[in-house]
Amino acid sequence: MAGPGWTLLLLLLLLLLLGSMAGYGPQKKLNLSHKGIGEPCGRHEECQSNCCTINSLAPHTLCTPKTIFLQCLPWRKPNGYRCSHDSECQSSCCVRNNSPQELCTPQSIFLQCVPWRKPNGDFCSSHQECHSQCCIQLREYSPFRCIPRTGILAQCLPL
Repeated sequence: MAGPGWTLLLLLLLLLLLGSMAGYGPQKKLNLSHKGIGEPCGRHEECQSNCCTINSLAPHTLCTPKTIFLQCLPWRKPNGYRCSHDSECQSSCCVRNNSPQELCTPQSIFLQCVPWRKPNGDFCSSHQECHSQCCIQLREYSPFRCIPRTGILAQCLPL
């Protein structure tokens, strides 16, 4: 027969088990429509991550990830959005472009901020200004423009 110590221990274990299952009874509905990261939400419970954070661009909330310490991360701007500080960007890179404004840019595999460069079609004066690293004059009297690299060796050639 079990002594009074074992009986008390079994009773405590049973109470703990019943207490942990209390939220899973018929009185609580299981929400199967959990939303992914970046989707609009109204409450933490709607998100897979259990984090619904206000968006800094517009007055609505989005599902955001949790840190390893189970803290909700603030919503951060994706690449291409205007910024004023590195902490505003998902990549932690806020880089000045060719005008006085700054944009979120990606990080390299060495965790360095990739400098902002002009997209294809923009006016340019040197290869370094272009994302494609290719700035040429398409016709004799036309302005220099950024163009994509072409050919088997991806050279900077006129189209």
